[in-house]
Amino acid sequence: MEPQSAIARALTEVGPRLRRLRTERGVTLAALSAATGISKSTLSRLESGQRRPNLELLLPIVQAHRVPLDELIGALEAGDPRTRLAPKHGHGKTVLPLTRQPGPLQTFKMVISASRKTPELCHHEGYKWLYVLSGRLRLVLADDDLVLNPGEAAEFEARLPHWFGSTGEGPVELLSVFGRQGERMHVRAQPRPRVKPRP
Repeated sequence: MEPQSAIARALTEVGPRLRRLRTERGVTLAALSAATGISKSTLSRLESGQRRPNLELLLPIVQAHRVPLDELIGALEAGDPRTRLAPKHGHGKTVLPLTRQPGPLQTFKMVISASRKTPELCHHEGYKWLYVLSGRLRLVLADDDLVLNPGEAAEFEARLPHWFGSTGEGPVELLSVFGRQGERMHVRAQPRPRVKPRP
């Protein structure tokens, strides 16, 4: 169920809950009106669904009945928490978003093919976190050329020129988190030995 429809359904169920709660306790509309300061006509319209409930009306009622607010509005269903987002393919990698909601942090699972091995450095705002699940990831970060093995992670400012891909030995599977906020860079991998050109 979509969030908006779940909220609308919960609100339509408030009226019957209000009436049931009041009648079960043997409280008249006049008595509840005196206890809450809400007019009898407003209470009646709330119970019949003709008046949309809001906190200004519900809080005095729950205080008068001495019940928690969620007893009136009901617990919203969490829904299916599984993320079913389509993977995107291109530039030698498959990217699967793992975050449904927009926000400061976005998480992705990536599979990088062995053919993506030629560095093309880029830079942009934000921070990146990488965690290697399988394979060997080559990370070029400014002047550093690093190789991350399974279980190793890197964290860096995306404003630094960077590129990551395969070492060419095989595909790489990793988790990537991109965020607008973060701490200073922490790279937990050994620098890759530079290959000296042959004379």
